[in-house]
Amino acid sequence: MIPGIFTHENWRSWSSTYLDERNLAAARSVKNLIERRIRALGRFPLMAPVTDEPGILELSIVEYRYKVYYELGRDEVWIIHIRDTRRKPWRRGGA
Repeated sequence: MIPGIFTHENWRSWSSTYLDERNLAAARSVKNLIERRIRALGRFPLMAPVTDEPGILELSIVEYRYKVYYELGRDEVWIIHIRDTRRKPWRRGGA
């Protein structure tokens, strides 16, 4: 089990979205599911496939069309980016 989950950017920055402005209840559902899946990475850090980006794994949240990109440290999971898959694909350094 990996004890820590951390972000390179402000964890809450992704949550101020169009959805928040339009439907706060739906936004909460999306955020809660994403947060639960991210917490599961603490127990199952290799549950997602690797990407073409070296060392980056991609956790799909298919119910809401989001992907969580992360990398593994020695004893932690680092969340790199959370992306709505309706946007163009994410590449490190060019979100």
